[in-house]
Amino acid sequence: MAKKLIVGITQGDGNGIGYEVIIKALADERMLDLCTPVIYGSSKIFGFYKKQIHNIEQINTNVITSAKDVHQKRVNIVNCLPDNVFVEPGQSTPESAKAAMTSLQRAVEDIKQGYIDVLVTAPFNKRAMSAEGFGYTGHTEYLEKEFGVDEVAMIMVSERLKVGVVTGHISLKDVPSSLTQEKILRKLRLMRASLQRDFCIDEPRIAVLGLNPHCGDGGLLGDEEEQIILPAVKAANEEGILAYGPYSSDGFFGLGHYAKYDAVLAMYHDQGLIPFKALAFDDGVNYTAGLPIVRTSPDHGTAYEMAGRDLADPGSMIASIYAAIDIYNRRAEYDDLMAGRMTIKMPDTEIKPKGGRIIE
Repeated sequence: MAKKLIVGITQGDGNGIGYEVIIKALADERMLDLCTPVIYGSSKIFGFYKKQIHNIEQINTNVITSAKDVHQKRVNIVNCLPDNVFVEPGQSTPESAKAAMTSLQRAVEDIKQGYIDVLVTAPFNKRAMSAEGFGYTGHTEYLEKEFGVDEVAMIMVSERLKVGVVTGHISLKDVPSSLTQEKILRKLRLMRASLQRDFCIDEPRIAVLGLNPHCGDGGLLGDEEEQIILPAVKAANEEGILAYGPYSSDGFFGLGHYAKYDAVLAMYHDQGLIPFKALAFDDGVNYTAGLPIVRTSPDHGTAYEMAGRDLADPGSMIASIYAAIDIYNRRAEYDDLMAGRMTIKMPDTEIKPKGGRIIE
C-alpha cells in the first residue's frame, strides 16, 4: 500500500486567491485520509480568508514552526511569516511578494530535508516578485536552479491533454532566435522520460507543433519548420522517440487531433497554454518535469479581481494535490520496476516486460 504522503503547499501571493483555493481544497475531510497537508504561510492569513468563505465546516488546524511536527489528521500550517503580517485582498504589494518568496524558500528547504514528500505551489505575481529581487521569471526557473538540474520542462496536465513547451517565460519576439534543433530534442527526451516514469506510458506518442502559421507554408511564412523543427523530430525518431509533426497549431487543436497523442510539444508558452486552458482550465495542473522532486501547481494566476470574495474555484488546486500524489507513487512504482529489470536476468538474456502502451 502506498504511504500517506506529506504534501507541502506554498501560500503564493497572500493577496490573491491562493488561500481561498487551498482552504476550499482542504475543507473536505476525505483529503486528510489521502495526505497530510502542510501550508507554508500564516495562520493569521489562513483565518482571515476562512472567514470570507461560506459553507465551510470546521477545519482542524495544527500551527507549527517546522514540518517535522506535523499532525497526521489536521491541516498543518508552518508559520513562517512575521506576526504583524496583514492582508490587502486584490492588491499587489511588496509585502505580499516578499511573503510569497519566504513561503517558497521554506518549503524548498523542507523538501530537501525530506520533511515533506511533494510540493504544490499556489500562484504568485511574477512582476511583483521580480521587483522585490526574486531574480527568476517563475517557479519553474527558481526550482531548476535550486535543485541544480540542467533541463526542466513545464508540462500542463489534465485527464484529456498534456502539453509541454520548448520556450517558457520569455518574450514572444525572442522565441524564434531561441529555438534550436538541440533544444527541441532535449525537451522531447525529457518529455518522453517523464511520460514513462511519471505517467506510466510505456512508449508515449508526442506531437510537435510548428512555429509559424500553416507551419510556414513551405517557407513562404517562415522556415523554422524546415530548418529546425522537422530535423529535430527526425533526430528524435532516430533515438527511438515517437515524435510526430510538425503540425499547424490551429488545425491540430481545432480538429481534435491532440486526442491521438499522449502529449503535445508546443514551441512557446501561449501556443500551448491557450488551447490547454480552453480545454481543461477547471482541472488543469502545471507540472515541472525533470526535477528530482515532484512539484505541481494550479494552472491559474493570482486572480486579484476575485480575491476575498468567495468566487474562486478550487478545482485546479485539488487536481494539483491529486496529481502530485499520483506522480510520486507512479515514480516509486516505475523505479521499482526498473530495479527489477536490472536484477532479473537469464544467461545472456535480460528478461523484459512485453512492449505496448500502458493505459492510465
